[in-house]
Amino acid sequence: MDGNPITPAGMAALRARYDHLLHGERPGIVEVVRWAAGNGDRSENGDYIYGRKRLREIDRELGHLAKRMAAARVVDPASQSASQSEPHKVLFGCTVEIADDDDNRRTLTLVGDDEQDAGQQRIGWSAPLARALRGASVGDVRVVRLPGGEKNWEIVAINWP
Repeated sequence: MDGNPITPAGMAALRARYDHLLHGERPGIVEVVRWAAGNGDRSENGDYIYGRKRLREIDRELGHLAKRMAAARVVDPASQSASQSEPHKVLFGCTVEIADDDDNRRTLTLVGDDEQDAGQQRIGWSAPLARALRGASVGDVRVVRLPGGEKNWEIVAINWP
């Protein structure tokens, strides 16, 4: 899969954050800076100094989000599972249950790198574990090379939304 895949929900979250910063937070900070600048001495004006700093942070994040959205390629996992010839392979958007050598099980969903969340068991498409699992079928054993060493994971189940 080429580019930076992202689910429709992930793209919507990026756009919502971008819109919030651009139309919600930034105009408020601009108004505070404008008001603070009118108060005279800017060298010791906390509202002015903090406001300018926050504007730079917002503009930097807006630029980052714009680049990520431009590079992203929206892939709907539900349509991908229906259109593929082999629905029993680990691909973008699927939820996969894996077990290690001690039968410790984990259930993971492969999502775009911009929407990964370890707390919700959502791993990014380019994470080492996701790269190792790509294309595997139920019953396959994959070796994952991590900083702590190698670990074997067996694919127990593959589910699609």
